[in-house]
Amino acid sequence: MNPAHPPRDPNVRLLDRVSVPADLRGFSPDELKQLAQEVRQEVIEAVAITGGHLGAGLGVVELTVALHHVFETPSDRLIWDVGHQCYPHKILTGRKARIRTLRQGGGLSGFTNRGESEYDPFGAGHSSTSISAALGMAVGSEFTGHPRRCIAVIGDGSMSAGQAYEALNNAGSRDTRLIVVLNDNDMSIAPPVGAMSAYFSRLLSSKPYLSIRHLAKDLVSHFPRPLERAAHRVEEYARGLVTGGTLFEELGFYYVGPIDGHNLDHLLPVLKNVRDSTEPGPVLVHVVTQKGRGYGPAEQAADKYHGVGKFDVVTGALAKPKANAPSYTSVFGKALTAQAKKDPRILAITAAMPAGTGLDLFGDQFPDRLFDVGIAEQHAVTFAGGLACEGLRPFVAIYSTFLQRAYDQVVHDIVLQKLPVRFILDRAGLVGADGATHHGSFDLSYLLCLPDLVVMAPADEAELVHMVATAAGIDDLPSVIRYPRGEGVGVEVPREGRALPIGKGRIVRQGTTVALLSIGTRLAEAEKAAEELAARGLSTTVADARFAKPLDEDMVARLAREHAVLITIEENARGGFGAQVLHYLADQGLLDGGLKVRTLTLPDRFIEHEAPAVQLSQSGLDAQAILACALKALGRDSTPTAQVRA
Repeated sequence: MNPAHPPRDPNVRLLDRVSVPADLRGFSPDELKQLAQEVRQEVIEAVAITGGHLGAGLGVVELTVALHHVFETPSDRLIWDVGHQCYPHKILTGRKARIRTLRQGGGLSGFTNRGESEYDPFGAGHSSTSISAALGMAVGSEFTGHPRRCIAVIGDGSMSAGQAYEALNNAGSRDTRLIVVLNDNDMSIAPPVGAMSAYFSRLLSSKPYLSIRHLAKDLVSHFPRPLERAAHRVEEYARGLVTGGTLFEELGFYYVGPIDGHNLDHLLPVLKNVRDSTEPGPVLVHVVTQKGRGYGPAEQAADKYHGVGKFDVVTGALAKPKANAPSYTSVFGKALTAQAKKDPRILAITAAMPAGTGLDLFGDQFPDRLFDVGIAEQHAVTFAGGLACEGLRPFVAIYSTFLQRAYDQVVHDIVLQKLPVRFILDRAGLVGADGATHHGSFDLSYLLCLPDLVVMAPADEAELVHMVATAAGIDDLPSVIRYPRGEGVGVEVPREGRALPIGKGRIVRQGTTVALLSIGTRLAEAEKAAEELAARGLSTTVADARFAKPLDEDMVARLAREHAVLITIEENARGGFGAQVLHYLADQGLLDGGLKVRTLTLPDRFIEHEAPAVQLSQSGLDAQAILACALKALGRDSTPTAQVRA
């Protein structure tokens, strides 16, 4: 009997014997296959309870098991691009007992997180950073004299972003040993895989082949330079014809693949060959996987259950709570479609998020007028600028957190040239379970400092419809509409939007003592706070700024002159709307007469994953916090006489 494989109780899962990856390195190939099935089931059951990213994780179960079996993590650095496919990785790296706390307050992050585990060497939430980070770690290990293998796992979708190619280009020019695993889960760039492909992959990654190749390179180095170059290209292109890897070879990578990412009999020998190779320079291993693998409902879904709420494991039916109001995302999609029916110049652009931004609704009506450019926000922005130069009216719908990646293009290619591109920033503010990497916390701060830009934020879904109509008609400047994730407040949505006067806010409640000036959807909480202030005998004005830029200076001045306290409220970091109001008040001398001004913003820290209502309460942006701020400014007791109505 082999002491390395003692008899095991069939009633005990292999997964229960794995606390950290070292525990599975003695497993036989058959045991690894069984472990993969147990991990897959664990992922399905956990996400059914918590919601989260399901399809991508199911697609890399065998790959995750193989990588942790072959490489010496955490000493070897394993970096998952984006990180939404990392649930199997978390299960195998000491977090199995907490996997049902995914994306819950105080629980595991839905992405890799350096503060969570030593097995997460690099945090992620935005795509296409893994190769850059892995190359930095590989070069860093050379400098520090601590040799280790650095492996980046990147999906074919993430390969559509420019940073991935910048990193490939840099890595290909060096002799630094780097391993990139291209997880091709769309079959978008892979030729058919099978036994022959697996055979060639094992052959091309094996020591004998690499030794012969090295000998051949030494021999041809004695040829005249034109013949040396020709021989080198013949070998590259011959392998390219077999494997399809010519592009990566041209970038300086040694290409292996494609191989079946669900077949451990194919994966293990190739990864071991790559691990043990002493050849200098980077290598790319191309694996083909299937999103949602092993779970029927996910395999059959159009989006492979990329991101889901809670669901029934048996049927796959999603548990969707009944919506009280339409989402801002859907309201935008319908409003833009309505505008486009009247104006053939309106086009829409998204960076790989048509459904997430509501543009799938637009695309259903106008497929030729919707441009999905892939995960390429920088290109999306400048592409829109080119369209605007030709007299078209482009709407660029990108999550607030992702527009950060294209800030230079916003500044130089659009704003500086006053091109009328309309930016639609979904997920502005706090987003709940996706956490710090996905919050739209900074857009007001990084946009309001730019000249010649119109910035709007609707207080409700009706205002959003009007702002879409407003943006459609702005042809001399770029414009922005920001709105949060989730449902509206339940107001009636107009069938047709009307253009709003640029830079003009509105008073929604008139008072005399306290002025609450809100930008965006915090208006509803400001109105609740005003009700409670009124119950305490404090007359309160509530104003909706509508425009963060240009600022309604007349309204702000009136609020400052007619009230003892002025409080600005925004779901954005410091340095945004409140800062603009303070600049104006100071410049006009409106702070010289004793006006008490307070600015309520997101706190100066990153907000971790939690329920949105809890995040807003923790951030001091709910009605109770607004009430407490006003009372404190007036020197009044903030002990509640009644709970602010929810």
